[in-house]
Amino acid sequence: MSGRPPVLLVPGWSDTARVLEPCRRFLLAEGWSDEGVQSLSFRDRYGSNVEHAEEIGHAIRQLKERAGAARIAVVAHSMGGLALRHYLVEGGEVDVHTAIFAGTPHRGTWLAWLAWGRGGAEMRPGSEFLERLNAAPLPESVRAVCLRSPIDTRIVPGRSAVLAGAPCHTVRLPTHPRMLRHGATLRLIRDLLLDQRVRAA
Repeated sequence: MSGRPPVLLVPGWSDTARVLEPCRRFLLAEGWSDEGVQSLSFRDRYGSNVEHAEEIGHAIRQLKERAGAARIAVVAHSMGGLALRHYLVEGGEVDVHTAIFAGTPHRGTWLAWLAWGRGGAEMRPGSEFLERLNAAPLPESVRAVCLRSPIDTRIVPGRSAVLAGAPCHTVRLPTHPRMLRHGATLRLIRDLLLDQRVRAA
């Protein structure tokens, strides 16, 4: 794959793989093969992050087999990043070398009181799910990076998009829904995926 790691794209609350299509097309145009980029849709778009983590694991195993790779990179948007973190701290670090969290409410968002389903409840600040998740540090073997926007009106407070212990890039202009459709943000994701510090197994 010309040094390009296989990439799994993970959507946020209520979204599907369709929302990830601009990011997938961008990576294909940047030299990734069709076998090397996979987008995920959850069975229940509003469901629990615990169940979503299981689906992420299944998708990762599929992508690893298809691409012939031992470990892959994952780009997760919004609540999808919480499911990814759960997967990683529950043993999934053996499958992932790079995790990019785009607009993920790591410590919840007050807007989640307007969201429904188990996923919405888990995103509320102080939820039992978030308390357990934030008590477990990410495995050191995973290179984690977060992306945040200063005008993200869906993550309140904005500092919740910062993941403790991980470098965080502030991207200008994109709103929360547009993060994985914004040109400058997509180019940053590309550069992070191709960073020579990342060693794809």
